[in-house]
Amino acid sequence: MQVQVVQTSPFEGQRPGTSGLRKKVRVFQQPRYLENFVQSTFDAVQPPSGATIVVGGDGRFFNREAMQSIIRLSAANGIGRLIIGRGGILSTPAVSNQIRTRGAFGGFILSASHNPAGPDEDFGIKYNMANGGPAPEPVTERIHACTMRISEYRTTDTPDVELDRTGRLSVGAMEIEIVDPVADYAACMERLFDFDKIRALFQSGFKMRFDAMNAVTGPYAIEILEARLGAAEGTVVRGIPLADFGGAHPDPNLVHAHSLVEEMFGAGAPDLGAASDGDGDRNMILGRGTYVGPGDSLAILAAHAALVPGYSSGLKGVARSMVTSGAVDRVADAFGIEHYSTPTGWKFFGNLLDAGLISLCGEESFGTGSDHVREKDGLWAVLFWLNILAASGESVLSIQRSHWRRFGRNYFTRHDYEGLSSAMAEQIIGAVTKQIQNPAPDLRLQRAFEFDYTDPVDRTKSSGQGYCFHFDEQARVVFRLSGTGTEGATLRAYIERYEPPEGELDLDPQAALATLIHCSRALAGMDRLGISLPSTIT
Repeated sequence: MQVQVVQTSPFEGQRPGTSGLRKKVRVFQQPRYLENFVQSTFDAVQPPSGATIVVGGDGRFFNREAMQSIIRLSAANGIGRLIIGRGGILSTPAVSNQIRTRGAFGGFILSASHNPAGPDEDFGIKYNMANGGPAPEPVTERIHACTMRISEYRTTDTPDVELDRTGRLSVGAMEIEIVDPVADYAACMERLFDFDKIRALFQSGFKMRFDAMNAVTGPYAIEILEARLGAAEGTVVRGIPLADFGGAHPDPNLVHAHSLVEEMFGAGAPDLGAASDGDGDRNMILGRGTYVGPGDSLAILAAHAALVPGYSSGLKGVARSMVTSGAVDRVADAFGIEHYSTPTGWKFFGNLLDAGLISLCGEESFGTGSDHVREKDGLWAVLFWLNILAASGESVLSIQRSHWRRFGRNYFTRHDYEGLSSAMAEQIIGAVTKQIQNPAPDLRLQRAFEFDYTDPVDRTKSSGQGYCFHFDEQARVVFRLSGTGTEGATLRAYIERYEPPEGELDLDPQAALATLIHCSRALAGMDRLGISLPSTIT
């Protein structure tokens, strides 16, 4: 093996965000673009000689080509061992699990999460730390700084590595282990959940539908749900990962998983419906004739954790992103455990998990997780629900309604305004900021502020994490600009109102929140700017 030092120069716009670096495939296909980022990551994190690195991806277009480049750069940078999922496949939670169980120094995840895939669509890469979680802000800032001054990268002249067979091989002094992408993750799930009870549930005639959306969770769901737990063949649909995700948008919500929603609300619906996203870290839960919002799902998991072996000894605490509904807070208060509200981004949960302060966490963007890994985990959430259903003997709908009757209901919706120009986004944020500084009297706001966060573990501060408007202690609107897309800006409006247990609990959320929705548009000046209906409502 011959190490090559390639002269290069910085690329503009390579700042990795909370979800890593996401760009169009054609951007990553530029000569030296991916190599610059990977070398800059190595320069920033300084892996010791002989370190172990995990590499996996969601199988989207350009996944294999990127994997081969990372192999060559790793060998040239003194990495001792790479652990790679067969076929280049590892879900995001499976990468986190591999890093933690194998004692790896870190890992690369090749994915743009729930964004579309294909030659003209999106690709992404992010680096995870030795705890299995996303790189924190100081590390992503160091990576960005390195991309701005890079002048060379180190690679090798070796041929492509065969990725489709498990086993061991080497590139120079570096060992490569190609692993079954599902086995270790499935073993982790079997330690957490009562597979015998879930197996008996399926044997009793229980039916479910899992939509893998032609993305990474297909092989995991087929092996665990059908092969190990005995769900009927065909329970998993769209279970083969495709480079373009079958042309679909792999986002498990009411819009993009519409065929599953139609089935669950139609005649002869299964008992449970679920879906996961491109890289396997998100989930959507439905019962026969009902939808469980992410905030409610997190709260219900917390309330029923004693039924699940991995959590039966009690929860240390719970956390949610600030924009997520406060439903889980009410459960925590009832059980006498701590609850935390963090900025958006899974890395903020990492410190709480590592410090042993929380057991469960989640966010409104269909992400739920626990201390078993340091990423959100879509299939884990589905198995948690299956364990609750098997242990309780109740239906999804009855569990949901019983929860509301005990804790009340947090009506919640998110309105996304996508593809906004920079100028339009600036005008909206300007209008929102003005309302914080000088609220209009007719809005009758109790308080308005920008959400700032001080980490309870390391005391680091994160400012400007959302624009919050509280009309009283039970009703609020929050605005954020999202950075997960690759084109244009997306404004997200989060709208929430609490209804106590004795109130009306079965309203449609859009109807229950109609007045607050109108207020949200007034706060942002949308009518004045000519912005009509939101692009997506969840």
